[in-house]
Amino acid sequence: MTPIMFELLIRSLWETVLMTVASGLISLVAGLPLGLALVVTARGGIAENLWINRVLGAVINGFRSVPFIILLVALIPLTRLIVGTALGTWAAVVPLAIAATPYYARIAEVSLREVDRGLIDAVRAMGGNRWTIVREVLVPEALPGIVAGFTVTLVTLIGASAMAGAIGAGGLGDLAIRYGYQRFDTNVMIAVVAVLIVLVCGMQWLGDRLVAKLDRK
Repeated sequence: MTPIMFELLIRSLWETVLMTVASGLISLVAGLPLGLALVVTARGGIAENLWINRVLGAVINGFRSVPFIILLVALIPLTRLIVGTALGTWAAVVPLAIAATPYYARIAEVSLREVDRGLIDAVRAMGGNRWTIVREVLVPEALPGIVAGFTVTLVTLIGASAMAGAIGAGGLGDLAIRYGYQRFDTNVMIAVVAVLIVLVCGMQWLGDRLVAKLDRK
């Protein structure tokens, strides 16, 4: 691989990491409250409201049912409105975050539902309000699952960011398409695949280590 191609590879790696981390943080900030809302408004929840629960669930399912490549194109007007362009790394963050948020919300919901009901009832019996239950019971008890789910979301976003390269979002996907596929450069394709494998394995390892630490507490 030439020095120029190596420089392009490093830059593309940075763009992929930037897209993944930025959209991942947005999905965490938006998705966790959505997951909490689904749990607390469900039947028997601490703030039961089936109407809100069903509407929220339908919206989340609607976004999750759209394939990412279609969502990527459909959100181009919104992306232009927010970022000012439909091309580049930051433009890809918008559809990536919108796709990842409902995905992570469902993962967080599963983790939160697994919290022991007896703990919730105990806090209620001691006079704890809804916010106390969320802050002191639901989130802390579900934290290992929440972190594990966030790790899975980040790994999924790495793959999605590579797909976003198909419409000029930059990153490793764009490099693989422009040089590995369109110019039939096998070395570039192999390098991109190798970097993606290392990136995914490294991120999964870090997530697993953090979950293991949380489980021991």
